[in-house]
Formats: sequence, structure tokens, C-alpha cells
Amino acid sequence: MHILEQRFLRGPNLHADTPCLLSVIDLEDLYGVSSKDIPGFNDALLNLLPSLHGQLLPTGQPGGFAQRLRAGTYLARVVEHVTLTLQSLAGPTVGYGRTRPANGRPGQFRIVVQYQIEKLAEPAFQLAVDLVTALAHGEEFDIAPRLEELRALGTRYAIGTSTAAVLAAAHERGIPTQRITEDANLFQLGWGARQKRLQATTTGDTSYVAVKIASDKQLTKALLQEAGVPVPEGATVTSVEEAQRVARRLRVPVTVKPLDGNQGKGVTTNCATPEEVARAYEFARNYGRRIIVERFVEGRDYRVLVAGGRIAAASFRRPAYVVGDGVSTITELVEIENRNPARGNGHSNVLTRIALDAHAEDMLRRQGYAPDAVPGPGVCVELRSNANLSTGGTAEDVTDLLPESTRQLCVRAASKIGLDVAGIDIVCRDIALPLDEQGGAVIEVNAAPGIRMHQHPSKGEARDAGVAIIDGLMGESNGRIPLVAVTGTNGKTTTTLMIAHAARVAGLGTGVTTTEGVFVNGKRLVKGDCTGYWSARTVLSAPDVDFAVLETARGGILKRGLAFDQCDVGVVLNVSPDHLGLDGIDTIEDLAQVKAVVASSAARAVVLNAEDALCVSMVRRARPGAEVLFFSMEAENPVLLKHLEDGGRGAYFQDNAIVLADGMRQQELMRVESMPSTYGGRARYNIANALAAAAALMASGFSHMQIAAGLSTFVSDSKTNPLRTNVFDVRGVTVIVDYAHNAAAYAALAEMARALLPGQLVGIVTAPGDRRDSDLVQIGEICGERFDELVVYESQSRGRPVGGAVDLILEGAENVVGPSDTLHREIEVDKAIRLGLSLCSPGDVLVFACGSSLQVFIDALRVDDPESADRIEAQAA
Repeated sequence: MHILEQRFLRGPNLHADTPCLLSVIDLEDLYGVSSKDIPGFNDALLNLLPSLHGQLLPTGQPGGFAQRLRAGTYLARVVEHVTLTLQSLAGPTVGYGRTRPANGRPGQFRIVVQYQIEKLAEPAFQLAVDLVTALAHGEEFDIAPRLEELRALGTRYAIGTSTAAVLAAAHERGIPTQRITEDANLFQLGWGARQKRLQATTTGDTSYVAVKIASDKQLTKALLQEAGVPVPEGATVTSVEEAQRVARRLRVPVTVKPLDGNQGKGVTTNCATPEEVARAYEFARNYGRRIIVERFVEGRDYRVLVAGGRIAAASFRRPAYVVGDGVSTITELVEIENRNPARGNGHSNVLTRIALDAHAEDMLRRQGYAPDAVPGPGVCVELRSNANLSTGGTAEDVTDLLPESTRQLCVRAASKIGLDVAGIDIVCRDIALPLDEQGGAVIEVNAAPGIRMHQHPSKGEARDAGVAIIDGLMGESNGRIPLVAVTGTNGKTTTTLMIAHAARVAGLGTGVTTTEGVFVNGKRLVKGDCTGYWSARTVLSAPDVDFAVLETARGGILKRGLAFDQCDVGVVLNVSPDHLGLDGIDTIEDLAQVKAVVASSAARAVVLNAEDALCVSMVRRARPGAEVLFFSMEAENPVLLKHLEDGGRGAYFQDNAIVLADGMRQQELMRVESMPSTYGGRARYNIANALAAAAALMASGFSHMQIAAGLSTFVSDSKTNPLRTNVFDVRGVTVIVDYAHNAAAYAALAEMARALLPGQLVGIVTAPGDRRDSDLVQIGEICGERFDELVVYESQSRGRPVGGAVDLILEGAENVVGPSDTLHREIEVDKAIRLGLSLCSPGDVLVFACGSSLQVFIDALRVDDPESADRIEAQAA
């Protein structure tokens, strides 16, 4: 078997609400083979991956996937479950998967598996394919080195425990989070103007100057002393002799540490002799160029966490140690302790493994031990002079013991340095007593303090430090800005722009994605079709956006999923045949399921077309608590009427006006003639788009006056809305340039064009070649019925022979008009445009549809009519 296609669905998608990897595989010679029919396959697989026994059955019932294997299942499903197991062995546990045959392609399957670490998912899937293929062919497979590579990836890209705690608190508050890149532990919390940034426990509000101060221990001490915070006396040195001289002057045991160190690296405490000071200095030099020598403060080591100007937690930290049993050596005791499941490498687990290194051996010498010594039963042997968790220490919660004076002192220390999140290190005999009563001192202030000790203390009450950091960072905000997502087959771009324009008129900083680009406050940031995942992220990460309106196309949902966990308002305009036969979407019902992803993502309201049965059926996909609003061009639509009778809200067209139904009240908003985009009410599809926009704005909390102001000033022309009913005059011929490319769009466009003038209607039409034959024939039938003269040209063949799509469209036209000299075949677009214009007389209407850009029309026109071409180009500029 081999992999044909893979894509990451990074947000809510057709298959799940969680990020998934979608793969298409071809089983080749293993197609139709069941797991129970391959001798030795099940036993070999379960021997290599025993955890498959613990997987839930696809029904969700316990019993282990082994049960399904023995009953017999096809190998694509085995790949799915093996991929999930491999990811769980190498990183966070994942459990959702789904496997379905690819319609019309025997032997091919679509496999969807959940992931948490993107960099882990793809190699895990590849390993699953290689493993299942080998075992199915009776081959030996050495999984150990490949699994070790996966574990290395899982470790490299894992989210640190402190960061994970803050993110968990954000999720609990409903704050959206986004890892900015997989290679950095940097996250965006919230969207647009309400966003914040987080890296471990450093936030976007953390001052760079404050971090620099905190990394300079001598400067920190000077500032704390100025603020009345007790600190140990000392000095910064650059040589062993200076270090010994400072120690002699202090006349007490000293602590020696790097000036800008962190996590307890290079720290040695209680140095009483010149020799000990010299050794400590050399050890500290491994971690910094300048060394600080200060009075050793006798007592216990405590860490107080300050977040947002408040005490979040406090812990008593104990240095790494082992307890003798009278049998094991110290080395063996360390090995035993490191097998504790709570210990891991670095910050990957609740505790850190203990290193038996040179510093540990120095500590052992001070206590009269060597690594191979056997301490007596119950004898405690310390392995570190500092108590940091990162060097193997443990922690006990003491938050409730802090006296008020110490609380105020710690908050003052963080404020003096300028840190919004700070770890205050205190040494004293008893944290329950005021520091000035026992000679205690603040020995350090840490930026980006680890919070494992507070979240998972070895003893005492766990404190949710992540919540404290989120509360300090976000205040009462959930970090969300209003977000409207618009989908449907036709009308998405115009409806999106209508909503965004109304928001801008109301004074909001607005971010928009459409098929024409990404726009922030009316300025285009990116040009092109921007209706997918990355474009939406561009808007949601823009710090000057207060209100986001995202055109959300079928392709973007299928290729990457949504870029947001939820929107405020989801709009589904319509569902009609388009793009069928692509990406596993073969029927209009399949297409409706794709569009429904937007409907089901709406937390506040869903706006649906009451005239479209597939849209109406999406009501059952709405989230609990989400309001449903209907819009309709027919005031007597039964779905709309029933909805309004039940007290629901919506928008409808009646007596040439837009009417808003707001609960028990129905009020005329505006006459359609006052909306430039409707061309005096002739562009009925733009009336429908305006109804949807009005309903979405009403659901978003805009007043009737604000909605009317937006719709009455929205102009759909070549500047504001390219290729959406752009109307020009070419020497008395009214030319309409539009992006219509499916049957429903052509029918609506022809109706509008016919209503403009009494002359004949000429169409220059096409459609992409990747549409189904039946869809192209239907386009031809629609156009043949509605246009007096029809010119069909080639746009994008997309796998068909050149002219193949043209012939099918003409076949459809001939089905309704018969062989006729009103039907014209012209492959090249520029020649087709000039031919269409030559068929027109003043007073006629010409429709040029599905053009890739207005410039195509201008360039073709310039050959025979440069004056008109220049004028249209100037209009569009």
C-alpha cells in the first residue's frame, strides 16, 4: 500500500471538531484482505504494539482494538488505529479516527486521525503504513528505532508543562489559542485587537526591560533594596581571587552563582572556606562570565508566584535527595528515583530526573559520601545545593502560610522590577513568620518562572497557577472579537463585503477575507483567493481588527478546516451543485455537509436561507443556545412564517423593501432602490445577499440604523467588488462582467441582465473543466435558454482536452435550442470577447462571465476600441 495524498485539517472540519490528518491510501494487493485472514498478522502486530489491547472499539465500547482485529477488519482501518497508538506512545494521547472507502476508486480509502502535535502525525502515519504493509506480507519489522525517532519528535515539539497549564486555563475560560509555529513554544491567546501572546509564563505584557533587570541579579538586588525588600549583601566578581576576597569581607558562609543564570544552574550555597569558594566559582563560570558572591542566608528555599499584582501560589522547595535503604548505593538510589513516572527530561513532566554530575558529587563529598556509598536505612542524602525543580528538586505548597507582610513584600518586589509574572525566591527558616523577624531575604526575582511546582506539588494543595496568569493577563476578556463566517455556493463575496462595510461605517476596525484578498480596514494586505485557513489566520492575528468577516469557501474547509474554533455568526447562503466530484464530495448532500461545518461552528447565531431545503436542514446542526435566523426573498415562505410565528428573528423581501423581523416586531428597514448594489432592484441575487447580511448584522448586535447605513452606502463595482456584477458602457452596449461559473449563478445573472434593457442579450460564458460532464451540460442548457446569442470559450481545462468543456456546454445549449447559428464556439478568451461585442448593437446587453480578471476583458477590448478600454481601466483603478 502507499499514500496518495495527505493534508492537515487544522481546525473544525467535515470529520471532527479537532485537528486531524487526512490521508488517502491505496491498499493495492491488500485490498479486500481482512486482518483475520493473514496468518500471524494479528499476533505480530499486538506483540509490537501491546497498547492496541487498550484501545476502544470503533463503537466506543471498551474491549480493545485487538477484539476487532481477531474478528476481522480491513487493513485501512488497522492503519488508522496503529497511527493513533503510535502518536499516543510518542506524545499526547489521541483517540479519534475514521476510515471510509473513496467513492468510485476501489482499493482507495480516506483515513482521518486526530493529532495534537502536527510534526508527529505525518511520520506516525507513515510508520503505521510501513508496519502494516510489512506484517501483512509476512515480513519482520524492527519498530524500535522508528518509535524512538517518533518519541524524539514528540519531545522536541511538545508543549512545556508550564505553558500547557496556562493554555488549559485559557481553554477553560473559552479563550481561543493558536500555536504560532510548531517550532516555537509561542502562542496567540485571543484574536485581533483583544489578542495577547504567551511563551511559557512570559506574556506579551512582560516588559523586555524588566526581563533584562531580572537576569542581572546585582541590579535586581539594588532595586529591591531601594524598595525596602530585604536582600543578602554581596558583590559581583570576575575572578576567583575577587570571589574569595568578597567572602572574607562578608565573614559568613556565602552563596556563589552566575550573575545572569536561571533554573538554579551554577549555584552553590553555604561555601565556608576559600577552597569551597574557588570550586563554586569555577562551577558558576560554566554558566556565566560574571559571578555574584553574597551572604548565604540560612534556612529553607521558598518560591512565591506573583501574577497580575496578586499572590498566586507559594511553595517550599527541597533540593534533590535520595533516602538510603542500607542496601543500594547512591547511584542505584538515583536510578530508582529516576524511574518514578512523575520524573522526565527537562520540563517534560511534573518532576525532573536527577543528574548525578560533578555538582552532585561535590555535594556528596561535603556529606562524606561517594557515588558508590551505601547510606543507612532512612538516611537522607542531598544531591543539590539549590532547590530548583529543573535540577530534580521537589515542592510542597505553603500558600496559606504566607503572612500578609510577606505577601505585600513579594508583590512590591515584582512591581519594582516591572514583571507581570514573577517568581520570588525567598530563603528563611519559617515562611509563616515575617521575614524581618528571622533574617530572611529575597535572593532572586525570576522572569518566566516555572509553575510545575504549584500545579503539581509533591505535597500539599495544588494551586492552579495557570488560571492566575490568565486572569492577570486577560482580565475579564475572553480574547474574542466578533466573527462572522459566510459560506454558500453563490453570493459569498458580496455578502461578506456588505457585512464588513456596515461594520466599518459603524466605526469598527474590520478584517475581511474574500476571493479577492485579505483586507484590514479597507486596505488589501494579500491579493488572491483568500477564503481558506491561512487567510483567516491573517485577519485573526491582526492587532487592529475589532470585527472579522470571513468568506469561507468549500475548498478551504476541505483542505485545512476552519481557522477558528467557533464564530459568533455563521451564514449559509445557499447550496447548489458546484465542484462536485472533487475531494470526495460527489453529491449536493455531501456539499451541504461541508457548508454545515460553518453552521455548526456558530456560537451566537446561524443565518440560513429559508428557501433552500438543504440550508433549512442545517437547523439540527446548530449548537445548543445558538439562535437561528432565516432570510427569504418570499415573504410567504412557510419555513419563514412558522419561524416568525414562534417568535424567531429574520429578514425578508416584501413590496420592494427589506423587512427585519425582530421577535414580535416586523419593521421595514429600507427600500431596495436605495441600495446601489441591487441596480434598482433588478439584481435580485444582491437583494438576497443583502437580506442575509442584514440578518447577520442584526444577530451581531447592530442597530437597524447601522444596518441601513451600511447597506445603503455599499457599492458593488470593479473597485469594491471585482467580477461581481461590474457594469460598464461600451459605445451604447451595456457590459456586465461577472464571476458566474455554475448553473445557479448563470440563471440569476441572466435574469438580472435581461431586466436592464429591452435589447438582445449576448452571453460570453465558460466553466472550469474539472466540473462533471452533467454540470457542464446543465450550464449550457441554462445559458441556451436565457441568452439570445451565446459565445462559449475555454477557461481552465483542468485535466480535460482543450475544448472539451466548451463542447459539453454547447451540447447543453443545443439540447434546448437545437442546432443554431446563435451558438458560437471560440476557444480563446480574447477572440470570444471581441466576437461577443461584434454581435451587439447599442441598447443590447453583453454578459462576460467567469473571467479570471477584469484586465482580460480590457486587453481584448483594447484591440478594436482602445478609448473604451482606457476608460474602463481608469474606472477600475
